[in-house]
Amino acid sequence: MAAYPHTFLWGASTSPHQIEGNNINSDWWAREGLMPGMEPSGDADDSYHRYREDMQLLADAGLNAYRFGIEWARIEPRPGEFSNAELAHYRRMIDTALELGLKPVVTLHHFSNPRWFAEEGGWLSPAATDRFIAYVTRATEVLHGVEWVITINEPNMMAMMVMLQESMRNGQLSQWQSPTVEGESDRDRIAASLPVPTAEFAAPFIDAHHAVRDIIRQRAGAQVGWSIANGAFYSTPENSTKLAEVRFLWEDIYLEASSDDDFVGVQAYSAQEVDANGLVPHPEHPENTAVGSAYRPDALGTALRHSAEVTGLPTLVTENSIATTDDARRIEYTTAALEGLEAAIADGVDVRGYLHWSLLDNYEWGHWGPTFGLIAVDRTTFVRTPKPSLHWLGKVAQSRGQNA
Repeated sequence: MAAYPHTFLWGASTSPHQIEGNNINSDWWAREGLMPGMEPSGDADDSYHRYREDMQLLADAGLNAYRFGIEWARIEPRPGEFSNAELAHYRRMIDTALELGLKPVVTLHHFSNPRWFAEEGGWLSPAATDRFIAYVTRATEVLHGVEWVITINEPNMMAMMVMLQESMRNGQLSQWQSPTVEGESDRDRIAASLPVPTAEFAAPFIDAHHAVRDIIRQRAGAQVGWSIANGAFYSTPENSTKLAEVRFLWEDIYLEASSDDDFVGVQAYSAQEVDANGLVPHPEHPENTAVGSAYRPDALGTALRHSAEVTGLPTLVTENSIATTDDARRIEYTTAALEGLEAAIADGVDVRGYLHWSLLDNYEWGHWGPTFGLIAVDRTTFVRTPKPSLHWLGKVAQSRGQNA
């Protein structure tokens, strides 16, 4: 295959709550101490203070892009009260990325909310969109020079999280189950039996996304999109009608809402079957990843094709990887995933970049066990240890895909 263009983004992704530490004004911080089965995030990876070191490791490996988030709960710790110091902190992060030759891809919302926002009803509150507009408007003050902005990370998974919280409140779930970790509770049964996600649960996120797109374009001059969790769903021919129904509720309602965006973020990890009853939980298998999902690197190519077909937009891979303690397997998976990406490009899909999940081993929304990172982090000393996969991906980037 011909080399990737010089403008192609090669990098890795993170989210603030998962790596920064001590995000005490967020709903996640409050939830971690109350829900059975949840480990605390605590200091996390202390990236709030060590972001330069993290970015330097990324740049030194030969990568040219870094997707990171800014934390609403820090910027607006009380309703209508904005922290100039925190805005300046995130501006320093942007400046550091630019200084090191990394294109910043900035996410404005990645699962965590201000505690006060959750207490007034969160995304189900009638005020949710106005609250998000106020936050994003202030956030744009520090986004100059940022070319890529993601409004909301995985709104379809956000709908799942709302469902999980409701399920715990009404007793259908006995303990917290991370939406990114399978096989530890009856999450799959709940997901199949409750009418979630539905258009009702999707609506608040779609409304908020649409409300801030032009604000970001006008005030920051950035390209705007959001990132969708892609399931790479499949079925036998006799279940094609159910497949279309499931795919619409889980993905296409959000993809269709992207029609006026500048790009769509594609996040793919595995593929999942749909039968006559809906989603089929991943069966136990020795090749399954550390979070219980099937080993399916081909999911990325499937997701890119589907996202491009539905939206007609350029695509940006904003997350892709597996959870594993075997770094050689991480490289094996990513090699195969990139082969699917290249095949999608050859078929005409406009792919603008590949951002691996994640730069660091991090807090996995209630769990510390699953490791996705290109860099290991000692949670006592915070010493960073790059894995071979970081250097490998850097060589792929430097060769513009020829060493994959």
